[in-house]
Amino acid sequence: MDISFIRENVKKENYDLSMHAHQERQEEQITINEIEKILLNGDIIEMYSNDPRGKSCLVAGKIADIPLHIVCGKRENKLLIVTVYRPKQPTWKDYKTRTKEVKSRV
Repeated sequence: MDISFIRENVKKENYDLSMHAHQERQEEQITINEIEKILLNGDIIEMYSNDPRGKSCLVAGKIADIPLHIVCGKRENKLLIVTVYRPKQPTWKDYKTRTKEVKSRV
């Protein structure tokens, strides 16, 4: 999974949104146009090579200074958009930097 595969498939409209991505998109009022813009212009900021659903990655970008994250995978020869969301604290320090996980004390 690399950014060229993602961009090529978005340009060809060769992608699917998972049911989860559809739900998150609607809940956070994220448009298909916004998703496509981030995938065409954003950056891969995390790779998930051990994901049980298959290798995937996290693409991040901003539209009108509003950040958006998109988790992408591959299904056969298509791009699969697994989920979309707007990154928020406390999980994200900024849209490209995850905060360190704090272990709870017992």
